Amino acid sequence: MIKKAFLSVLLMALVTYLPRVLPIAVFRKEIKSPFIKSFLHYIPFAVLASLTFPDIFFSTGNISTALCGTAVALFLAYKGKGLVVVALGAILTVFLTGLVF
Repeated sequence: MIKKAFLSVLLMALVTYLPRVLPIAVFRKEIKSPFIKSFLHYIPFAVLASLTFPDIFFSTGNISTALCGTAVALFLAYKGKGLVVVALGAILTVFLTGLVF
């Protein structure tokens, strides 16, 4: 049992360590291409969105409140508001629409 747990931890460490080390090992020179720089710049945002966006609609237990909160969050983010304002606006919207629906 302990050997399996140790092996699991070792494999998880390896899996999280490799993506951090490989770019340093492979790309020793500065990347000059604006396209590749732009592509690499947006990867964290795309990954975060793909991980969180589907769960947004099932987080409240009511699709109507989730859609309203998402709409408000997207609107506030589009207007350039900070993360705290966007999150609080979405939470308040979900709470208020939860009282209605």
